[in-house]
Amino acid sequence: QPRLVESGGGLVQPGWSLRLSCVASKFSLDNYAIGWFRQAPGKEREGISCISASDGMIYYGDSVKGRFTLSRDSIKNQVTMTMDMLKPEDTAVYYCGTPLRRWCQGAKPDFGFWGQGIQVTVSS
Repeated sequence: QPRLVESGGGLVQPGWSLRLSCVASKFSLDNYAIGWFRQAPGKEREGISCISASDGMIYYGDSVKGRFTLSRDSIKNQVTMTMDMLKPEDTAVYYCGTPLRRWCQGAKPDFGFWGQGIQVTVSS
């Protein structure tokens, strides 16, 4: 069964950094766009980032531009999202997902397959 497994979440203070990783198994990230979305209680799903397999373009949601950085490691078949200058409003469950095609539609969270999610809490 294809899987996406996230790791690296936790509790941090405002202004701190975290790094989330997502490892894919049973399929290659060289063939699919991959990215992250998040969902906080009572809020809609929000697209955070996406990297296209077709051309390597990376897209970010407006709320995280300049703070979050997405990268892909083809050898490890994983993506990593470095989150800097975290804010309390970044608190959410973060999911790694793919739209099941090679390209992204910006950071739009139109993912057809995703992992179990991981909690990120930013609080003093």
